[in-house]
Amino acid sequence: MKPEVNSISGRLSLRPPQRESLEILDRVCAIAPPRKDADVQAALEIIQSEFPGVTDFERDFPSLCFTLATGVGKTRLMGAFITYLHLAHGINNFFVLAPNLTIYDKLITDFTPNTPKYVFKGIAEFALNAPGVITGENYEQRAGGLENLYDVRINIFNISKINSEVRGGKAPRIKRLSEYIGESYFDYLAGLDDLVLLMDESHRYRASAGVKAINELKPVLGLELTATPMVEKGKKSIPFQNVIYDYPLRRAMEDGFVKEPAVATRENFSAKGMTEGEIERLKLEDGVRLHENTKVLLRTYATQNGLPVVKPFVLVIARDTTHAAALLKMIDAETFFEGRYRGRVIQVDSSTKEDEVIERLLKVESADEPTEIVIHVNMLKEGWDVTNLYTIVPLRAANARVLIEQTIGRGLRLPYGKRTGDEGVDRLTIVAHDKFQEIVDEARKDTSLIQMRQLILKEDDLQQQVKTVVSEPAVKVELGLVPAPPGAFATVPQISESERQARRVIYENFCELQDQPQQAPTSAALLKPEIQQMVARQVREQLQPAQLVLAETETPLDVEALVAETAQKLVLGNIDIPRITMQPAEETRGGFEPFTLDLKDMQYQAPSQNLWIQYLREGERQTLEAQGGNIREGRLEDYIVKCLIDFNDICYDTDADLLYDLASQTVRHLRDYLSDEDAEKVLLYHQRNIARFIHAEMQAHYREEKVTYTAHISGGFTALKSSGYTQSSKYPPRDFRQAAPNKNETGKYVFNGFERCLYTEQKFDSDSERQLAVILDREAHKWFRPAPGQFQIFYSYEYDQHQYEPDFVAETDAEIFMIEVKMNKEMQNAEVLAKKEAALAWCRHATDYTLKQGGKPWRYLLLPHHELQENRTLEGLGKLGA
Repeated sequence: MKPEVNSISGRLSLRPPQRESLEILDRVCAIAPPRKDADVQAALEIIQSEFPGVTDFERDFPSLCFTLATGVGKTRLMGAFITYLHLAHGINNFFVLAPNLTIYDKLITDFTPNTPKYVFKGIAEFALNAPGVITGENYEQRAGGLENLYDVRINIFNISKINSEVRGGKAPRIKRLSEYIGESYFDYLAGLDDLVLLMDESHRYRASAGVKAINELKPVLGLELTATPMVEKGKKSIPFQNVIYDYPLRRAMEDGFVKEPAVATRENFSAKGMTEGEIERLKLEDGVRLHENTKVLLRTYATQNGLPVVKPFVLVIARDTTHAAALLKMIDAETFFEGRYRGRVIQVDSSTKEDEVIERLLKVESADEPTEIVIHVNMLKEGWDVTNLYTIVPLRAANARVLIEQTIGRGLRLPYGKRTGDEGVDRLTIVAHDKFQEIVDEARKDTSLIQMRQLILKEDDLQQQVKTVVSEPAVKVELGLVPAPPGAFATVPQISESERQARRVIYENFCELQDQPQQAPTSAALLKPEIQQMVARQVREQLQPAQLVLAETETPLDVEALVAETAQKLVLGNIDIPRITMQPAEETRGGFEPFTLDLKDMQYQAPSQNLWIQYLREGERQTLEAQGGNIREGRLEDYIVKCLIDFNDICYDTDADLLYDLASQTVRHLRDYLSDEDAEKVLLYHQRNIARFIHAEMQAHYREEKVTYTAHISGGFTALKSSGYTQSSKYPPRDFRQAAPNKNETGKYVFNGFERCLYTEQKFDSDSERQLAVILDREAHKWFRPAPGQFQIFYSYEYDQHQYEPDFVAETDAEIFMIEVKMNKEMQNAEVLAKKEAALAWCRHATDYTLKQGGKPWRYLLLPHHELQENRTLEGLGKLGA
């Protein structure tokens, strides 16, 4: 397996099914490399020998289908495929095909840098030189000189752009002659030697016109992605013959990548004696009740976890446009839930074009958009990727299979990208009183979409040698422990294998002292005679007598001299970084401040009967019933207070006044729209959820006394770690004094030629960092870029803990600098400031420690990148970053 698979999987945080798909592509490229005019039949036989499920490519070129359930991340996988093919196989041209305008627009957005769902986020090679996006609107302007504009080119087109004829029988515009390139853009693409075709929702391209147009592009490889690997012909469903990986919905549910679907009905519900209109009204009202409960649960979860609030909405599926209009009128009236949904319901139907409908629906995901109920006539199709659909009320005639397969798929995506363990956040509910048993029975069938057959492909057992550039500490080169790379100033001594082995053992024994600050409070302690005598004794014990003799002369090794030489080089080749652990000096004290609750979203209704909710996948049943049993309280406020005091961070003795104030606010709010009797019913049934909501709101009003921190020193110095870099033959090693020909490609080069750097090779993220390296190599005694894990500095950002690794460390006569380089616009970024605060605290504790040991103080510099020019001195930079 190529090393790019691990690298890309980590940097893009691929989910297991996405990684498995990438591993399969890696194996396919190894056994049947994508080439122009390859023998398609031979490629099929080779691939089928390892992947028997692939019986036919169904194209005139090798084409493979990866089936991933809705919500797992097909677009992210496309980004991983493109990154892998470029980095591992040098493929630069890609053609992404969309089935309609909505998905077309979405793909363009997702492949455009600095957008919320950018597919290459985390890929360093694309950070400074992002792939060029060529679309059906701009390809004519970009047709000339495409190779010079971008290293990687991604063409995104709607299928109609290449297979439809225009008025008069003319070919589509993409197939007409272009004056910029001397041929049609279609012919230009078809003539490329490395065009890879990626087909989103590929089941939409199986029509004859689409297949013919795709074949004419003559790509070296086709990659199809869909959740529905079959073609409908009449009443038959014909499965694809080129499916190489299948990750069905049931596995996605088991692995927690999508919401858990459930069907809801009323306890002991019977439709006997009820008219169709009465059943519809009941289902609709119960759906809205569930929606209002979900709304509070989502708000509570977001507040508890410091996350954006998700605004849920209800999808009502109507029979036809007339029915939809009637439902809209009913919901928008003052008589429906006291008129709370006036202006909060929209109707989308066949009178609007499909793409316009989905575009309107996409706006529903915004928390600032007022719509909470959407009435739709047809089952929604691909391209609608909202994450905040939580309740579905089907009011049109449909069998259970249709309800499951076409309805559930539209609401499965999770708002936070993963299951949270909170039922209110993780569940999608279908309100189907009259279809409850039918849906449950259908979900239990072996043929159900939820219980589809599982297919797990074997992993690729063949491993290929990983080729990386390892940047070693220069001291290891000088000791002869590793070879010197080209361009390094450090020279490797000519020593025997016996001496090299002895030096390695000495080096390892010295490094073990970094965890013993009592013996070695700094690296300078390695020069003490008693320390060197101890290490020499340990080395003699660890090596056999024969290993201490030079084979050529039979002269014993001078262990003491080797120990002294190694200690000297270690001290000179290191900057002491103490290992610091910060702990609170005393117990934290705090409490809650009075505040006014925001209760506008709390609109509970008094339930008339218990609602039953049954999970479709596992069959678990849940009843929405009184949360406090049948115990009645003397005051309505007591229902809330008795639940609030169950939270560990609330003390009744100190918080009683605040708790009753918050409970009174809630009771007054309920009485504003409910009778006392119904308000008590709401509190009886929902007291725990209401208490959770209030407790979440309280967290923003918790005030804590500031405390001091003590530093525990667990190590007096830290041995430098090895660093690993990837390097392409296209970007050979470069002297660090020379800027990259294209400064945007600085991050692709490995630089060498340093005189005072403690590493033989380094990589820089930007040319500004390279320029700083030039300054440091001239002005500092020694410097380096820390390897991951070199420092143990943690900072808080967005309610989570992150590890911080500074850009540079440099030592001068007077002090040690920790340096961070940022673009000017990022200097006041909240995360950058959080890193700065943590680094300053670390430097203060490090300074306290090192000064006591006779060392140098630490100083943190945050430098704007535009100020880094080679005429700057380190002293001048110190004033700039102060």
